Amino acid sequence: MTPRIFIPDDSGALALGAEKVATAIRQELARRGIDARIVRNGSRGAYSLEPMVEVATANGRVAYGPVKPSDVKGLFDAGFLTGAHHKRWLGSPDKIPFLAGQTRLTFARCGVIDPLSLDSYERHGGLKGLRKAVAMPPADIVAQVTESGLRGRGGAGFPTGVKWKTVLDTAAAQKYIVCNADEGDSATFADRMIMEGDPFVLLEGMAIAGIATGATKGYVYIRSEYPHAVDKMRRAVDVARKAGMLGPAVLGSSHAFDMEIRVGAGAYVCGEETSLLNSLEGKRGVVRAKPPLPAIQGFLGKPTVINNVISLASVPIIMDRGAEYYKNFGMGRSRGTIPIQIAGNVKNSGLYEVAFGLTLGEIVDGIGGGTASGRPVKAVQVGGPLGAYFPRELFDTPFDYEEFAKRDGLIGHAGITVFDDTADMLKMARFAMEFCAVESCGKCTPCRIGSQRGVEVLDKVASGIEPEKNLALVTDLCNTMKFGSLCALGGFTPYPVMSAINHFGDDFKPAPVQQAAE
Repeated sequence: MTPRIFIPDDSGALALGAEKVATAIRQELARRGIDARIVRNGSRGAYSLEPMVEVATANGRVAYGPVKPSDVKGLFDAGFLTGAHHKRWLGSPDKIPFLAGQTRLTFARCGVIDPLSLDSYERHGGLKGLRKAVAMPPADIVAQVTESGLRGRGGAGFPTGVKWKTVLDTAAAQKYIVCNADEGDSATFADRMIMEGDPFVLLEGMAIAGIATGATKGYVYIRSEYPHAVDKMRRAVDVARKAGMLGPAVLGSSHAFDMEIRVGAGAYVCGEETSLLNSLEGKRGVVRAKPPLPAIQGFLGKPTVINNVISLASVPIIMDRGAEYYKNFGMGRSRGTIPIQIAGNVKNSGLYEVAFGLTLGEIVDGIGGGTASGRPVKAVQVGGPLGAYFPRELFDTPFDYEEFAKRDGLIGHAGITVFDDTADMLKMARFAMEFCAVESCGKCTPCRIGSQRGVEVLDKVASGIEPEKNLALVTDLCNTMKFGSLCALGGFTPYPVMSAINHFGDDFKPAPVQQAAE
């Protein structure tokens, strides 16, 4: 039996040296005259262990990591093709502590299969949801997604089924499905992992959405900073089209659905759905006023479903296992699982898919393992650059949309950035305003001007110029931005600014004057 070696070509693994490891393994195989098959899988998301190389043995997959090119000869000498022990030996991937505690529904195949093999996808449960969907009335599909409790995983948390029903009930000769893959938040990489590690699950979810709403055309809008994901998605679409998963007769049914991959030009604001639509139409990426809603007048003025990658990739398992199965995970109105992305100054970085409900402390201390520097955790930002900074006093907050909102926070795309006690929260508040000023599309005054004034006023605070008066002015600016901005860029920038001021007030006090030595 030909040995199979799994080496990820996920962008995160490549950044950590996976391609050099793959080259070293190929050279060692050739030197030893061993006939082996190398599979370039995605990452399982345990980035502190990447590059993680796996071998298929008679007793299942065995993992080694993090592997360096200098380890390769020793791995072969130790007999790693049969799963033998080595200093990089991790054992069964499913038993690695970071992975063992997860509830993998959406990411069940990520890091396991060959991403561009439709046969491998099917062998691991793929296409079951789509096969059921093509035999169901569209309204029943929408009802099942609605009943599951699935909400938008891109940040807003809006019920997915409600969007779909609006598009289904809106009469039009042409409707569209648009996947928002403009993943620009700091500490987020879930969308990229799916597109690079299990692209067919996204295609399947989009096809189901098309059948459910009467849309026959789809677009995936991917940020230009994701070249590997763009390439993988384009190749996956070609494979799916040739296999009849996409096209005029989806899986041989009477339903038509096809799709294209489009690449953004680097604007953070194009993660906002109406800016994305303008960009997709070839216009400048600026926010549109609502109404009309995109579900009624979206891409090219037609009814359009706009969902995030994870929202759409979660649909196949809902159609396969049923709404009740999916909604049994989670808490409150936050149903199912959430792929939490842990980054920043943290020991165990990576993606952790789990049911809603873990506390922030369990995530940061238990799963993340605390800071990489070994210093105390000072703050955690949840939800990207527009998320609030939570101090340790709020680490009992459950990971749930409503629970975070109660404490003036937001889950966003579920990215978590950890900071140790050396972080200066005044500088972080200023960065939030500066980020908004740089990335603003310029359409509305509160965002365009308010953020620039925010930078200037926080600079005065840092210089010790009338700190109380200027902090009051920052608060006033934040209220104007929060309630007057057209979209979440200006509207959510106050979250990191005000949370930094409210929870880390000492960082905003003037530095004590140094007395000269006598």
